[in-house]
Amino acid sequence: MAKGPRYKVPNRRRREGKTNYKKRLKLLFSKKPRLVVRITNQRIIAQIVEYSVIGDRIIVAVDSSKLRDFGWKGDLNNTPASYLTGILIGKRALDAGVSEAILDIGLRTPTKGSRVFAVLRGAIEAGLKVPHGEEILPEDSRILGKHIAEYYEECPERFCEYEKRGLSPEKLPEHVEEIKMKILAKR
Repeated sequence: MAKGPRYKVPNRRRREGKTNYKKRLKLLFSKKPRLVVRITNQRIIAQIVEYSVIGDRIIVAVDSSKLRDFGWKGDLNNTPASYLTGILIGKRALDAGVSEAILDIGLRTPTKGSRVFAVLRGAIEAGLKVPHGEEILPEDSRILGKHIAEYYEECPERFCEYEKRGLSPEKLPEHVEEIKMKILAKR
């Protein structure tokens, strides 16, 4: 480790690999709320966060487990679940009076068509204004889960959890549309 009078110890969250302060500062200069998307091994978390001097203030938060309230039978951390979580956060943000935001993906690498951008696409389709490029959003077939249905035909034994929840992966695209309509119809 470096020593000496000129060595500066990085901030704790930077040392832990949790925060890129240069990137965060650029996001804060926009003075807009942030659409914060975090992906865990189990679920998708989306929040609308506003900067405050005493600490960030969460205006609206949605977890992909909330999709179960609408009858979602699929996994909670795949691309269709990300898209539906985006629709839910977008709808709740509009209800809370937030009409525009900027995307904050944290330390994730921005990959074209990834689950982070599936959340973004859902939020945009719900009516939230977020600056973005159209080429980064996932295709319709991935949003609807057609790639999962195709994989089911190759390896049906890997989808026993879907079948336990009462969903055949072949029917996933129709199920995504059904849940989307339920979310958009709810007041």
